[in-house]
Amino acid sequence: MKTLSVSSKYFLLLVLAAAVSAGGAFSAPVTVKGYVLDSACAFTKDLDKPISKECAVACANAGSQLVILAEDGTVYWPIAGTTPSSGQNPKLLPFAGQKVNATGTLYKRGGSTAIVIDKIEAQAPASK
Repeated sequence: MKTLSVSSKYFLLLVLAAAVSAGGAFSAPVTVKGYVLDSACAFTKDLDKPISKECAVACANAGSQLVILAEDGTVYWPIAGTTPSSGQNPKLLPFAGQKVNATGTLYKRGGSTAIVIDKIEAQAPASK
């Protein structure tokens, strides 16, 4: 079995430290596809898609956080990548009730999945 040089061990240690300090982030940008709806409906009504755009907007305006619900049922919590943090509803509100593609960095912790969105756009309607 070949042993690693001191410089190789040091490099591997640096890579491991960087991975640990990332706090569970996936380093490459990921695209999430799903519906934008309010978090309360995603959980309490067990929806596969929003009831309507108006419903999602009304709930967001009342303070409910908008989330992205993927086809597999995963709920993605949009978060800010800055400190101090800020709510992400203003970024998602134009897409409430719609299917979107959101690209950004994912974070996982305790069974929850969050995304810092770099780019979001409505999905093109399916052709008939």
